[in-house]
Formats: sequence, structure tokens, C-alpha cells
Amino acid sequence: MKLPFAAVAACLVCLIIGPVSAQTSPPAAPAAPTGAVPVPATKRVTCLGTTQNLKGQDKRDQLQLCLAQARLDCLKQAIDQKIVGEARKNFIKSCLGGDGAEQE
Repeated sequence: MKLPFAAVAACLVCLIIGPVSAQTSPPAAPAAPTGAVPVPATKRVTCLGTTQNLKGQDKRDQLQLCLAQARLDCLKQAIDQKIVGEARKNFIKSCLGGDGAEQE
């Protein structure tokens, strides 16, 4: 029973530390070779990665919790930035990294 709790704890730590570190350090210019565009890991991808070792209902439950926490974090960012209306909806979608239809 400690594995699911550990997965949730790890997910929450990643979701808390990620936005904080992104806000405190200025973005660095990527040194990617010409033609290669780096794809940033989205919160949705992070959630999928943290649940990849789980199976069945445990995986679905942990993924749903992780995505709910990620959406809440995005909503908090939108509120802090005073984004409202359709712009908020679009911001949350882009913040999560998808159209939101993939949530289980």
C-alpha cells in the first residue's frame, strides 16, 4: 500500500517544485541543433510517467489524482495572472499540455 502513496507523494512534489523553479529562474535559450525542436514535458506527460509502473485500477486512480492536481495548479496560475473567460480555458488546456479530453 506504500507504493501508491509514494507515487502520489512523488507526483505532488514534482508538481509543486516544477512551477516554483520555473518561476524563480529566467528561461535559458536552448542550445538545440538546427532543425531539432525540443518538446517540453507537459504536466499530462509527467502524470503518465509517474504512473507507468502501476497497473489496473491503481494506475487509473493515481493518474486521475495527478491530472486533477495538475489542473488545479494550472487554475491557480490562471487566477494569479488574472486570466478570465475563454482565455482562462485556453490557458488551462495549454498548461496541462492537451485538449483535456484524455482525462480518465
